[in-house]
Amino acid sequence: MSRSAPALLAALAATLGAGAGCGFGNDGDDDDAAARTTTRIEVVRGLEKGDGFDPQAIYKEEAPGVVTVVSLFGSESLTDLESSGGVGSGFVLNGDGEIATNAHVVTTGEVPDLREARTVYVEFADGNQVEATVRGYDPEADIALLKVDPKGLTLRPLPLGESASVEVGTPVAAIGSPFSERQSLSVGVVSAVDRSISGLTAFQIAGAIQTDAAINPGNSGGPLVDEDGEVIGVNQQIKTSSGGGEGVGFAVPVDVVRRSLEQLRQKGEVSYAFLGVETVPIYPQLRERFDLPVDAGAWLQDVAEDGPAEAAGLRGGDAGQSTFQVRRYRSGGDVITRIDGRPVDDPDDLSRAVGLLDPGSTVTVEAWRDGERRSIKVKLGERPLQRLPGAG
Repeated sequence: MSRSAPALLAALAATLGAGAGCGFGNDGDDDDAAARTTTRIEVVRGLEKGDGFDPQAIYKEEAPGVVTVVSLFGSESLTDLESSGGVGSGFVLNGDGEIATNAHVVTTGEVPDLREARTVYVEFADGNQVEATVRGYDPEADIALLKVDPKGLTLRPLPLGESASVEVGTPVAAIGSPFSERQSLSVGVVSAVDRSISGLTAFQIAGAIQTDAAINPGNSGGPLVDEDGEVIGVNQQIKTSSGGGEGVGFAVPVDVVRRSLEQLRQKGEVSYAFLGVETVPIYPQLRERFDLPVDAGAWLQDVAEDGPAEAAGLRGGDAGQSTFQVRRYRSGGDVITRIDGRPVDDPDDLSRAVGLLDPGSTVTVEAWRDGERRSIKVKLGERPLQRLPGAG
């Protein structure tokens, strides 16, 4: 997201001040007025599964549902170009006027003291620009839900896909407003899956999608879509040494996005389950060095004091540490290999599984201790809201 976009803000100020394209006027007879305030919902699904990756067709079908999000944090007036503001992207979810974007597009500050934008405007592909309300935001997944009055607008909802369908090499398209250049398309492939990326808190977002499709400041909150035009992620951040896109972008996976939006819609906030463990992955040399009982899993190094895992009897490693291949490990900890029957091959699997559950859920954890497999019932807690290390 860009924090300074005076040209776009000025354009928005001029257009909004004149009431152009927003249905604010009252010219003409009543029939004309009624026509202007009618919501038009376009559900166009011209992309057929299996037809292959066609960037032009994807753009034609999906771009009308992608929006530019302008957030003002300082002044209430768009004409005050000295006021702090930011520009990001978003996309239409349904005919009710709901829009998804990143939480960091419409907030500023640090957890737990995030501050919502004073005013948020949404600019549609057809030029309509309207004020939006923030229904809620989720700092853990970096997702926000906006709402606009749909009257007088043409809305093109984008369909949500499934995380399970995302594979390395899948062709993808990103649509958004990089550097405030609205309705921009970039294409590439899924470079990796199951990445862990930072949200706005100390907890990682598991299962993130890495892509080489160009993502730059301003793309934040826009959709990453597959060849069928389905949203498989929300573009969230880039890894860069220059400040620009360098072919290493990341998107929040759609399953996490869907869960976040559902809770924001219902109650305006999102709660996450908490197991309370620190784990490391297992690899062959590590298994041999510490005589671990399984080839894969999440090896517990520590458990949070008074946390759900400790209360259920899960054990972390010993107090003493041993150095092995440039890292220090605690021997003796349990190895988690399943949670409610779902395989856990590494810590990311565990984080992803817990992240999709609700606080208060009771799950069965399969864990290995002293060469024996155990089934342990754990009642999950609620994840504490923690700021990023070193922030604030």
